[in-house]
Amino acid sequence: MLILALDTTTRAGSIALWRDGEVIDCHVDRTGRTHAERLPGDLLAALGRHGHVPADVDLFAVAAGPGSFTGLRIGIATIQGLAFAHNRAVVGVSALEALLWLGAPLAAGELVAAWIDAQRREVFSALGDCGASAGGDGAGVQLVDGPSVGPPADTLARWTSLCAGRHVWFIGDGAVNYRHVLDARDPACHLVEPTPPLAPAVARMAARRAASGEATPPHAVRPLYVRRPDAELSRGRHGTNA
Repeated sequence: MLILALDTTTRAGSIALWRDGEVIDCHVDRTGRTHAERLPGDLLAALGRHGHVPADVDLFAVAAGPGSFTGLRIGIATIQGLAFAHNRAVVGVSALEALLWLGAPLAAGELVAAWIDAQRREVFSALGDCGASAGGDGAGVQLVDGPSVGPPADTLARWTSLCAGRHVWFIGDGAVNYRHVLDARDPACHLVEPTPPLAPAVARMAARRAASGEATPPHAVRPLYVRRPDAELSRGRHGTNA
């Protein structure tokens, strides 16, 4: 099986190509171009490096959020378009869950916290218990809290009882950007740095979910915003439904 996975939740994003149980390509854009400028070209280039074209892809996967509203819309629309064109199914994966998967092998029997920078001095967050998944591929992570959005300090305060007596590994650009908040709470906190690209985890999770019958038609993929888009908030403030 050939899976093409895309993450556009951050500006750099990532692309991964998964074939028969192995990630064979991972690309992170370092040019500073927007997703609109480099898609779908970067996807075609990733396939081309291994002698493939979009018609060869058996399953498409995409990080469905949370993250940049514009990035999510572009990424999901791109994957939907390719899947529609070639009559393929899609698996949408939470970026927070993908981060938990990536952090699980490091958090031996402990907790892993995914933090994505949500701007506005907030983070999108989720907390997982690795349990028996330590050293594995993250499939055994149990969600303890999330997904949610809020100030980093408030998130830590909400997790006080959940994390009592446990070591916590923090992963994601939100954890890196708000390291000073983590240090103030616990100078010995475990931080995964640099943040690994998400697309390989998205591809692996998509393969597992597709095998369980969780792939959907392209139109069924929905963005996971967690926080309402600005346009909806503005309509609410003005009391209109337009």
